[in-house]
Amino acid sequence: MNAVLDCIVVGGGPGGLTAATYLARYRRSVRVFDTGCTRAAWIPKSRNCPGFPHGVGGPELLERMREQARTFGVETVESEITALHRDAEGFLVRHDDRELRARYVILATGCEDVAPDFDGLEAAVDCGAVRMCPICDAFEAIDASIAVHGPADTAAAHARFLRTYSSKVTLVPSTPDIADEVRAELARDGIELTTVPATLSFDGKRCAFELDGRARAFDVLYPMMGIISRSSLAVGAGADCDDEGALIVDRHQMTSVDGLYAIGDVVSALNQISVATGHAAIAATHVHNRLGANFA
Repeated sequence: MNAVLDCIVVGGGPGGLTAATYLARYRRSVRVFDTGCTRAAWIPKSRNCPGFPHGVGGPELLERMREQARTFGVETVESEITALHRDAEGFLVRHDDRELRARYVILATGCEDVAPDFDGLEAAVDCGAVRMCPICDAFEAIDASIAVHGPADTAAAHARFLRTYSSKVTLVPSTPDIADEVRAELARDGIELTTVPATLSFDGKRCAFELDGRARAFDVLYPMMGIISRSSLAVGAGADCDDEGALIVDRHQMTSVDGLYAIGDVVSALNQISVATGHAAIAATHVHNRLGANFA
């Protein structure tokens, strides 16, 4: 087994890379484990990211952040942490067939969008026909015909949010169960409610639902079918989570397990890059302070 690290960061998205960069600049030994599953990699271009007035693609942003971390000596391992255990000496983690020790662990494992299953999903995301985050990019959908697809009782809130940007918002429910009060709210706000679609397809430019036997295309589709928190590693180590599986943390981003921190989309908070990097700064600084004096 190798020497004990000051901190292991699990996840190589914007939050994890920011935490690692902070720790390296604090002159702490840190290693990032990255499986490449960050949601940021799906972003074709974000104009909502601070410092990029003309927008930046997720892959480009990630490469810039990886380069920054490498500049300060951060090592990234392309491997999955499969087990995490807290003991009196800190944390024992397992990846592949190896074990590694660290005094602290920061989880930046994120979450996974539940997306509709149809041919061409990646291409649709790449050209902006499918978008995952209204907060990030609804500004670019001003006056477009917008479909919001998901369970009506939860997707309705997203549809109402999007009415700020377009008068042509349609909620396409994924299930037939719709509360009467939801129907009334949608009607009040001028949002059309359709029947449950038979199919969903992509023609290279727009997505179309088959509704009542006829195809109906939209400029932009927002699938709002829920998210899956990648919190099982922390929960397995004893960390508390909410009803949706998001990890519960204190003001320092520490979970209910002493020394185990969580940042970004795996935490119950606003799922934004700027939020994840803020979480990272808070967690990394608290880890540094707990480690104590580090005189050269």
